[in-house]
Amino acid sequence: MNEPTDIQIIMQNGRPAFVVIPYDEYRRTFRGKKIPEGDGIPHEVVGMTVKKGYSLIRAWREHLGLTQQEVAERMGITQAALSQMESGGKRLRKETQQKLAVALGVHVTQIQE
Repeated sequence: MNEPTDIQIIMQNGRPAFVVIPYDEYRRTFRGKKIPEGDGIPHEVVGMTVKKGYSLIRAWREHLGLTQQEVAERMGITQAALSQMESGGKRLRKETQQKLAVALGVHVTQIQE
């Protein structure tokens, strides 16, 4: 009778009160990281660039809990190409910066060094 669904709604007093979603979907959707509006950068991201010497790209990726492979797939590039971007040294083209920002879910100014 009850078919399994990806999302379950739990009712309370005849009204929707809670939603249950698969854990993998939760992790993709709600990574627990707040991304500031505009060009703000979280303290944790800045800390990784200062303390660990990471590029902003790598710091953002790690802050968001993403792998290089995940970001590369979102951009339609190889993991090796993303690795080169993360190593810094070369200024990225505007189009590449925009694709990267979309893949990370941040504003383009938040990844510009």
